Parts: sequence; C-alpha cells; structure tokens
Amino acid sequence: MRIGAHVGAEDPLSTAQRLGAEVVQFFLSDPQSWAAPVPHPQGEQLREADVEVFVHSPYVINVASLNNRIRIPSRKSVAQQAKAAAAIGASGLVVHGGHVTKGEDPEAGLANWRKLFERQAEAGGFAVPILIENTAGGDNAMARRFDMLARLWDAVGEFGAGFCLDTCHAFAAGEELPGIVERVKGITGRIDLVHLNNSRDAFNSARDRHANIGSGTIEPELLVAVCDAAGAPIVLETPGDGQAADIEFLRANVKR
Repeated sequence: MRIGAHVGAEDPLSTAQRLGAEVVQFFLSDPQSWAAPVPHPQGEQLREADVEVFVHSPYVINVASLNNRIRIPSRKSVAQQAKAAAAIGASGLVVHGGHVTKGEDPEAGLANWRKLFERQAEAGGFAVPILIENTAGGDNAMARRFDMLARLWDAVGEFGAGFCLDTCHAFAAGEELPGIVERVKGITGRIDLVHLNNSRDAFNSARDRHANIGSGTIEPELLVAVCDAAGAPIVLETPGDGQAADIEFLRANVKR
C-alpha cells in the first residue's frame, strides 16, 4: 500500500522526497481552465522514478452535463488529459462524477458517461485508466449517493472504468464510513485509489472542505480502517502544512 499526497506540478519528485511520499497526484493544467496540458518537463524522471503517479483532471470537466458547451469540451479534455498522463507514466486519471442541473433527467447524465467510453473505445480506448471519483454535494450528481453510483456503473462498468474513493466526499454526502469499502466494491468491484481526507464539516453537510487527519470531524480510526480495507494507493488531499504529519500517522497505523 503506497501512501502519498496531492502536490504541485512544478517539481513533484522533490516534494515527494521532502514528504516521504511513495505516490503523488497533481494537475497537468490549470484546474479551472479548458487549456490542454503541455508536456511535463520532468516527464522522463517521473516515468523512471520509484514514485507512483496519478493525475487529477480539471474541475471544469463535467462529462454528465446536458449543456453542449460543457459536455463536448469535457469529452475532449478527458482524452487529452489521459494522453498527457500516459506520457509521464501515470497509473490513472481522476475525473469527478459530474452532475446534471435541477429539472434535468439524471438518466441523460448517465447516458453521457456511457457515450464518453463508447466513443473512446471506438478510437482505441483511453491512454490510462479513468478513475471516477465520488463527490460531496448536489442532488443531481452522478457519484454522490451510492444508489446513483450503482446506476452509473451499470452504464460504464463494462468499459473498465476505475474508481477513486474520497473519504471527505463520502462523509459529506451522507455515506457512513464503516463498511464503505465493501459497499463500494459491491457496486464497482474495485477501488483503484483512495483520496484520504478528513472533513471540516459535519456528516451529510454536502460541503467539500478537507482537513488534516487529526483535525477534522471524522475519527482518524475510521480513516485508517478505510485504508486497511481498500488496500489501494492512498493520496492525501489535506492542507499542505500538515501532509508530512498525515503521512507519518498513516505509516504508523495502517496495515502495510
């Protein structure tokens, strides 16, 4: 089980060394922009390093959207990001589940996710696995509540979609953490990555505000139990000044 953190893209390997991280995640382009990623200057070093790499896609992506001005560039961006992630040897590309807007049919959003995979399959597939991440809020979200997640997996599971479990998102969405790994795997059959985050807000708050392991509203023992059960790489997306301590805590408490 590798443990690491979300870091800046400028020099991820130096940051990994400073934190003692065995895995890193970062953006390859502005997370609030549609700009295409450019080749990373440390591409060769990242491919050769004994550090596992994941790429997080930009926040603007919403594959489920019924708005053509959002959905079409989202599809294009996922393919571009996956190609750039492959170029640095990444193990996967994390993509939020997205949503439809109030009054729109969620089934149409699920269908849009399926179309993403169908169209890319015709082009030979994605360059790296696409890891769909659960989200914290939104009544019309594709991956907030697990009943909807099951419907999403019915649409995309056959294409080899991966899953990223975010503990803060699940807690904020109203999903109990005890037994969550078993419930997720019962739906998806897999957990490829864990975003191990505490929450600044209460259970079922629908608020996505991360906290360090020892300073949030989730008991640290529950977070450790999720890591143990998942057996997947762990990426901390916690506040940066506490990440080294978070990694040290996990190393001392999770089963390795």
